[in-house]
Amino acid sequence: MPLTEADQRRVDEAEAEAEAAGSNQILLRVPPESQKMGSFTVMCLILNRTIGKTMSYREIRFHCIDHLEGSGIYVSPAIVLQATNSTGVSLFLWTLGAIFGVSGVLVWLELGLSIPKFQPPEQALEPQREGEGAFESVPRSGGEKNYLEYIYKDPQFRTTCMYGLVFVVLGNLAGNAIAFGMYVMEAAGIPGHAPAIRGLAIAALTVACLLHAAWRRGGIIVNNVLAVIKALTLVAIIGIGFAAAAGASFGNGPVGKMTVTNNLDVDKSFSRPSGRVANYSGSILFVIYSYSGFKQPFYVLSEVSEPKKRFPRAAIGTMLLAGILFILTNVAYLCAVSKDQVLASKLDMATVFFENLFGNERQEAIKQEIAKEGILPFSLFFARSTVTPYAWLKKRFRFSRVDEPLEQSPAAALFLHWIFSIIMVAATASTPPSVAYRVLVSLYAYTLVVLVGFFVATGVLVLRLRKRKDWTNNLGFSPWGGPTAAIIYSSICAFLLITLFLTPSTSSPFAFSATGVQHYVVPTVGLGTLLLGYSYYIIFSKLIPWWRKKVLIVEREPIIVRQGGRQDGEWVQIMEVVEFWWAARQPATKEA
Repeated sequence: MPLTEADQRRVDEAEAEAEAAGSNQILLRVPPESQKMGSFTVMCLILNRTIGKTMSYREIRFHCIDHLEGSGIYVSPAIVLQATNSTGVSLFLWTLGAIFGVSGVLVWLELGLSIPKFQPPEQALEPQREGEGAFESVPRSGGEKNYLEYIYKDPQFRTTCMYGLVFVVLGNLAGNAIAFGMYVMEAAGIPGHAPAIRGLAIAALTVACLLHAAWRRGGIIVNNVLAVIKALTLVAIIGIGFAAAAGASFGNGPVGKMTVTNNLDVDKSFSRPSGRVANYSGSILFVIYSYSGFKQPFYVLSEVSEPKKRFPRAAIGTMLLAGILFILTNVAYLCAVSKDQVLASKLDMATVFFENLFGNERQEAIKQEIAKEGILPFSLFFARSTVTPYAWLKKRFRFSRVDEPLEQSPAAALFLHWIFSIIMVAATASTPPSVAYRVLVSLYAYTLVVLVGFFVATGVLVLRLRKRKDWTNNLGFSPWGGPTAAIIYSSICAFLLITLFLTPSTSSPFAFSATGVQHYVVPTVGLGTLLLGYSYYIIFSKLIPWWRKKVLIVEREPIIVRQGGRQDGEWVQIMEVVEFWWAARQPATKEA
């Protein structure tokens, strides 16, 4: 990226200071413009994660009737349909999920593009505390970690510790890895072989982390290809289902009209729905988890090209597209499959495999941001980015230009991600793999989707009430309907936080007889993570400083520039200098 003379001078000074002998600083560069993600990649990242979640976490296989060549079609609403016992209610919940997903995008955009974080260099020689002088909102990686820290900022380290500990421990795909192992062993004719299942899970997680550490650009390419394939797969299912409803034959005659009538007729589709609130709350949790993939690009927002200009359109458009595809896929399924044709539980091996292999690319970015705050053991190590082996080989064999910046990846954060993924697989070794899968996936959804989502969306409402015009007049992105999106998102999350403690019916797919886990375990453990995180905060910020008689000093200096070196270009972050150390406590001074 071309820089002005002043910007280039600041970059050179930062590099020289970080590379000086005896310096404890680390210099973290944002990918150059040639390596940043464009709108298409942002759309693919959301689609790949969203469609991947919908397909890979399905727990019931709906077998298509023989009219579709006897083959099976894996569709997402199976568990929802079992719980609600109503095709009409099932479609309504998937529509509600689409509203939830779009509302979530609007909330995250309001925060991600509006938080006044950095002071432009020409406005002051010395940085001032936030709230004094003019601060520009500069999109930065970190997602909800940044938003929670801004909203609930006092006391220092509290929010970072509470969120960081939970995300480091639970923010992984250990559940999906176990599901992959289950399906492979079932395909091999040895179902239920727990040691082999967990061995395959560890192997899948290891391959995934090695891939992303070795070739960042390759991970992006694979992400884009898989997103297109998944989207086209849904389009194909929609086309086949609608064609079957229109009377098309796929080898064994046309689908009976009664199937379409019974499933989609307004009078019949809403007949005899479940009367238990817990059945609906469990279904909504499943649905909104499928729509939570929108958060992925926010984790690496500083790596997006022209984020304020391109990103909102790409994110909102993709979630609208995903919602339409999901709803039409469910309708297409109901055009071909009777509600009564629910068979035994199965998992889609291919999608689970790809989700494990390519779907966790962005979670390590959050862990790197957490490490930059100095709250983890060996934080400087986990906060670093390193040149990828792919980039090193290109340079070694002169396949890259001399002036081309070398590709980097957060390999150390990926290692941290791998460590806790393995720990979660091992921690559930005493339980059957099917139970471990349900617990890990449900705990992730309850804690990192619902609980965190509640605090983020509620935080937007707090900002609007507390800062009023100071906030609304300086929005980098103004969502449709003002606070409406935050109200919808926080209300649904609040409903789930409470109602998931209720007892489901004995015939529900969420009952103990079906899951092997008592219904209250996941919400209890999920809320318990708040206490766990606060305990970590007390130990880190109170007990350790008292024992060491020192306090932690954290300095994160962003280098922000005008994009493209233009005076009218938007502010972007191109690098960050991170340094922290333990300093001796200063004795309190007494006033005379």
